[in-house]
Amino acid sequence: MANVRIRELDIRLGGIGIIEKLDLEVEDGEFLVLLGPSGCGKSTLLHSIAGLIDVEGGSMVIDDTDVTWADPKDRGIGMVFQSYALYPTMTVEQNMSFGLRIAGVARDEIARRVQRAAKMLHLTELLQRKPAQLSGGQRQRAAIGRALARDARVYLFDEPLSNLDAKLRSELRRELKQLHKDIGTTMIYVTHDQVEAMTLASRIAVMKQGRIQQIGSPQEVYAHPANMFVAGFLGSPSMNFLEGRMAVNGDLHFTSAQLNIDLSGHAFDTQPAHGQNVVLGVRPEALVLLPASDPRAVAHATVVLIEPMGAHQTVWLDAGGISLAAHLETGTAPAEGQRLGIGVDACGLSLFDQESQVRL
Repeated sequence: MANVRIRELDIRLGGIGIIEKLDLEVEDGEFLVLLGPSGCGKSTLLHSIAGLIDVEGGSMVIDDTDVTWADPKDRGIGMVFQSYALYPTMTVEQNMSFGLRIAGVARDEIARRVQRAAKMLHLTELLQRKPAQLSGGQRQRAAIGRALARDARVYLFDEPLSNLDAKLRSELRRELKQLHKDIGTTMIYVTHDQVEAMTLASRIAVMKQGRIQQIGSPQEVYAHPANMFVAGFLGSPSMNFLEGRMAVNGDLHFTSAQLNIDLSGHAFDTQPAHGQNVVLGVRPEALVLLPASDPRAVAHATVVLIEPMGAHQTVWLDAGGISLAAHLETGTAPAEGQRLGIGVDACGLSLFDQESQVRL
């Protein structure tokens, strides 16, 4: 196992700055997920750790060894690509052992490593098949097995499940999580899929435009987003945002054209000022739908659309021209066009400064 320390990393591609002054520390044995939209620099960062992209400046250390300018083969990493990258004319066993044979590893040691990786990934009965004879999930497991056979210090995954259907993605997510639990090796995983990030990660690093916006446990990043970008990127549907002002008169109230909410019990990171322009973020599960006449309602809205999602349903509401999403258990849906009251669970609230978009 190994830790990874990155300091003031700069990467330019075609003269354009992709990553600037980035710092990141990956703990020994953790599963770190780099999460963000397409073009945010997460794959570029992963490829630079692998040594596939040269850096402009900064340093990169793996297990106390400076690898900033080291060749990929000398970094002690194993990498799994989105496109499998299996040799079509080789069997699974030959694919898994290829790098070891090139490195001159002894035949008995190669056989031991391949058999161990195959057993972990349920590939033992498929070792003599070629990639064309495998399903998509089996091919990706073979690609993971090839990386595992290297006995690497750090494993890198570049969106390895994005080409699979939903059922296979779910199965392989579970297998990857179990694999990490079994071998305990440091893993860094790139994805734009928040479900993968939330289910796999020990910690999530949310990226935007080459910068890390927030890093923390999945629950911390979801429940306590550092800014509006993180808040809006995590969650499906994303967090509801309402613009308003703070009224500080002994108590603290968020006020807008749609609602008035007492935030006196809210745990602020930075105390807001009276009259400050703010944005209230409300997770869909924190919106409580009530009868229109219920005195607990802090606002009213009309049901516009209902999306069945299996165990729950998403109810879309129009609150004075503002679109809101709420989660509701299946079987209790209101009718489209129905007028409802809205209550708010204070545990699902976040407050942001309107100008800086930073959490208050």
